[in-house]
Amino acid sequence: MKLNRILQVVFFFLPVFTLAQVQTSDQQVGVLETRKSVFDFGSIPQGRPVFHAFLLENPSLKPVLIDNIQASCGCTTPEWSKEPVAPGAKSEVKVGFNAAAEGPFEKTIQVFYAGGQQIVLTIKGNVWKTPDQPAPPNRIVSALKTVRLK
Repeated sequence: MKLNRILQVVFFFLPVFTLAQVQTSDQQVGVLETRKSVFDFGSIPQGRPVFHAFLLENPSLKPVLIDNIQASCGCTTPEWSKEPVAPGAKSEVKVGFNAAAEGPFEKTIQVFYAGGQQIVLTIKGNVWKTPDQPAPPNRIVSALKTVRLK
């Protein structure tokens, strides 16, 4: 009867010990999180660079180093701090995009950290073609400039 009671107690607390170990190992590895992994620029003009800063957070108990960041094409350029993200701290990944072609776009940015983990960020939008020539001069504006007020 006493052995039966001991086994009941052990099996009762076994899930608690297992859960505590999983949480501790996650905290020891270090993770990065973002609240918003997709950013929509909306409509942007062709050939004019645009930028967005994604905010990454380190909720773990260990500093996390961003090993590398790769963009899906050369028109997308990421910038980030080479310093580790301290526990509880935040860091920015600034992404620049310069569209050469008109139309809709969607580009991905892979953030590699902690020796193999990754976060995928996405930028998207629609590029409108800028005019080939500047707007013609407005003759009415020129006439208004010659009129003098008394």
